[in-house]
Order: sequence, then C-alpha cells, then structure tokens
Amino acid sequence: MKLQMEQAARLLDTYHLVSLAQWVTDQSVAIQQIPAPTFQEQQRAAYVRGMFAQHGLEDIDGDDVYNVFGRLPGRYPALPALMVVAHTDTVFGPETDLKLRKVGDMLYGPGIGDNSMGVAGMLGVLHYLTTQRLQPERDIWFVATSCEEGLGDLKGMRAAFDRLGKQVAGVVNLEGLAFGHIYHAGIAVKRLHITAHTGGGHSWLHFGRPSAIHALMQLGAQISTIKPPERPRTTYNIGVIEGGTSINTIAASASMLLDLRSEHADPLMELERDVRAMINRLANDEVRFEVKVVGERPAGYLSPQHPLVQAAMHALSHVGVRAALETGSTDGNIPLSRGCPTVTVGITRGGNAHRLDEYAETAPIRDGMQQLLMLVLTAARSEGVL
Repeated sequence: MKLQMEQAARLLDTYHLVSLAQWVTDQSVAIQQIPAPTFQEQQRAAYVRGMFAQHGLEDIDGDDVYNVFGRLPGRYPALPALMVVAHTDTVFGPETDLKLRKVGDMLYGPGIGDNSMGVAGMLGVLHYLTTQRLQPERDIWFVATSCEEGLGDLKGMRAAFDRLGKQVAGVVNLEGLAFGHIYHAGIAVKRLHITAHTGGGHSWLHFGRPSAIHALMQLGAQISTIKPPERPRTTYNIGVIEGGTSINTIAASASMLLDLRSEHADPLMELERDVRAMINRLANDEVRFEVKVVGERPAGYLSPQHPLVQAAMHALSHVGVRAALETGSTDGNIPLSRGCPTVTVGITRGGNAHRLDEYAETAPIRDGMQQLLMLVLTAARSEGVL
C-alpha cells in the first residue's frame, strides 16, 4: 500500500495542486449559487453535465431522477470500473436566499459545504486528471446523484447503482465537509410519517372530543421516554410536526415525521416495534393512527482492514492528517449494503450543515484534493485495492 501511495503521489504536482484548489473553490461557489432542492436538481444536473462534456468524458448521460453520468476511459477497459460520486441536492427550498459571503478563508452560504464542495471536489478530480493527461488504469465513472437528502431516501444513488453496479469494483463517495474522516459503514435508517385522525370539532362547543394534535403530542411524549442502546448506537428524532386548522378548532388531523437510526438493523427494528406498540395503545374508536414508511436506508459495512479503507487512511496520512473512522448515512449506504467496497471522504472542513449560516474553509482544500486524488489514483490501479 505504501508503494502504491508513493506512486500516486509522484503523479501529483505541487504547483498544479495549488491552482486546482482555487479552481475547486471557484466551482463550489458556482455550484452553490444554483438552487437544487431535493427532487428539483435539474439546473445543477445540467451544469454538471456541461462540465463533463467540457472535460471530454465519454458516455455522458442523465436519467429521469436527474442523475448525471460520465466515463473517463482507463488503460485497461476490461477491468471493473471505479465510481466517484457526489450528490447535488440540498435541504434548502427554492425560495432560499443563496447569497454567499467570504470572510478570510471562510465561505458562508446555505449548501456551500453539503454538498457544493463535494460536487466541486468530484469535478476537481476530473479536471486534474484530464488537464494533466493522467489516464487511470481502470475506467472511472463520475456520477452526480440526486435525492440524497431527507425524504429523497437515496433515490438517485439507488438508480445509479442499479445502472452501474455490475460494472464497478468500488466507490469513492464525496461529502464536502468530511475531510479527515472516512465513512466505512452505513447506518440503518427508517423514517415514518405518522398521522392521527379524529372527528374534530369546535374548541368551545365540542370541548372534550379527542384532538388529533393532542393525540400526536401524547405519542411524541411517550416516544421521548424511549432509552435506546448506546451500543450499537441507536437514535430517534421527531423532525416535523404538522396539523390543525385554527386556534379554536379541535384538530381532525395531525402528523409527524419520525427518524429512526441505528448502527445495526436489529436495534432499529426493536425501536420501530416500540413506537408502533405505543401507537396501538393510544388508538381507540375515536382516534385512528396511520403509519407510512417514507424512508428506508439499508445498513452496510466495510472492514477498516479493507485495502480501500487503508488506502483512504494512507492518503490522509500523506497530507499530515490522522484519519477518523466513522459510520453515517450517505449515498455510500447503497453500494455498501450490496457488498461493494465503498468509502465516503471529503475535501475540506466546515460546519452548520443544513443551516442558513453553513460555512466551509478554503485553506484545507489543497490538502483535501491531494488526498482525494491519491485515493482515486490508487483505487483505480489494476491491483492491490479493489
């Protein structure tokens, strides 16, 4: 592995890495300015498609969920390919003010890190390899996916891996702000839309009738008493509550979105059983509950000893960063759950993801791109990693 890293490092030029960092920064700004709410990624997909064409990728294509595909031919096309992926969607609605501000080496703006930096990093790999005329040994499929966030439920990555999974031997997934971290395991996620239904009525005339909002509040209070196991880590969150008609109306309908997560499938199933048991106890002739599964992300795991994880760790070590191994919920869940070696990495640091004051640092991008290029070049070799 050390020899392979050294060989990859020799292909990288310090001067060009500095200019690449600026190019990636500029790309992240351009991408961040394009609205891309989950399910509405068309404009960003079109931008990425244009960049794929500008850099001469082959087999450029899109699909009906706004994924974009492009292939960089390798020297040995018979080898299974490497997939490099970044999701284009954000959690912010189309009405969000995307104004960006720069303070020193910090960029502030919604979606700048998650995942404008990730998409820019993917394009940066493509830009460097093509401008420096570095042909990988394997084909590399560059894929911009949709629907990674929220209720998108990894729809884009599911479609992308259904399309390319049989052709690829491994996946490098990019989350912009994950520099220094290596996600090698995908946690199991279940998302429930729970709706309470009652007859409703007038708050004065019909006082005493059950309220859907009151029933939902009772359920939420009971859920909050659940003590999930710390190991394997298991969590829950009521993220959204909606319902009611007016302040003086007994609510006939109210709903919540409940997020359940665990590092393993069994505790997640037990947690869901507990919630459904609470719902059954609260239901009666006058209060009815409806439960819909609106998201289900499969778990997956890659051993820290796997050569792809080791390559990611060595690449970070080469730029003086000690890797932190992580579990999480990303596009990487899909290939991991299907037995395909996958790591998720980043190119910079930042914070406040999913908030309007989200920020990303520009200073680490040079090192971030160097470790990413070393990882991709090593993974794209014909032997030793995949």
